[in-house]
This record gives sequence, C-alpha cells and structure tokens, in this order.
Amino acid sequence: MSDASALDRVWTVPNMLSAARLGLAIVLFFAIEQEWYRAALALFLVAASTDWVDGWWARRFNQVSRLGRIFDPLVDKVIICGAYVLLAAGVETSIAAWMAVVVVVRELVVTAVRAEMERAGYDFSAALSGKLKMVLQCAAVALELAARAWPEWEPAAIVPILGSLRQLATVVSWAAVIATVWSGLEYLVAARGLPKGSRPAA
Repeated sequence: MSDASALDRVWTVPNMLSAARLGLAIVLFFAIEQEWYRAALALFLVAASTDWVDGWWARRFNQVSRLGRIFDPLVDKVIICGAYVLLAAGVETSIAAWMAVVVVVRELVVTAVRAEMERAGYDFSAALSGKLKMVLQCAAVALELAARAWPEWEPAAIVPILGSLRQLATVVSWAAVIATVWSGLEYLVAARGLPKGSRPAA
C-alpha cells in the first residue's frame, strides 16, 4: 500500500476507537448532568485512556491517516469542552466559567486552523505544548469530578502540601488554562509559516 493510499484509510482501529470515544462522551455528559460524579469520573478516565491507546496503535501499526489526524483531536475537544462547560456550571467548582470560555475558544480556533492546514496537505500534528495542555486539562476535569464524588476526602492527610481535592483541582485548573493559552499561541505562530512550506514541530 502506498503512503498516499495509507493516509486516506478510514476504517482503521484508531478511527474506530475515536468513534467509540465520541459515543462515550455523550454518556459522560449525561452522567455529569445527573450528578453521577463517580460514574462520570470512571467514564472520563476510560475515554482518556482510549485516546492514548488509539495514538499508540496508529504509530505502532502504521495506521496514521488524514481522517485520524483531524478526527482524534476533534473528539478530544468535544470531550474536554463539554466537560468544562458542564463543570463550570456548578455552584462550587474549581473550573470557572471564564476558564471554560478560554478552553472552548482555543479549541475551536486550533481545530479550524488544523482542518485548513490538513486540507492544504500539511501535517499539523499535535505539538509538545498541545500534548501538555491536554494532560493538564484532563487532570483538571478528573480532579474536579473526584472533588465532587468524594468531597470529604483530604489528600493533605497523606501529603500535607496537597491540601484538599478542591484546592488541588483549582491549582491544576489554572495550570491548564495557562498551557491552553500558550499552546494556542504556539499553533497560530507555527501556522503562519505553513503556506510558505514550513511545518510545525510534531
């Protein structure tokens, strides 16, 4: 199979995992809305882990595709943006409404830029800053769900510097917002040079 035809594949394992993760996102959002926070946390952790699996599978078995390069990050953004919006609506939450707005706007802009660059034939794979941003965003959502599921649990009882779950979630949420803004700016700067033939760092 030529490199061009391989990139045009649709029914690959990574793409099917991404489709399954999209369906899982709907169940996750319903669980958050119903305040089933323990179930929501479990669903979110499964979704996050399958994201890692499909990326590993695509690289390990040479199943990277144009659709996957757009579909996989798009599903990630649906999960993260949906979770941020729903969790920001809480009365007591570490994820403020403005944080959700920053995350959603950044993801929409980068998704639009990535789609245009992929359409033009450029590889716009995730940069290191984008991967760090995703890790921090996932950690922020997971910690907020944990803080709602077990509000009485105090990590400080084990490691004093950690404080409460809510305090830990707040610190990580701020770190996630900073990484979100930074990675968004980095992508925009990288994209400016693409039409001239340059590529962003993978």
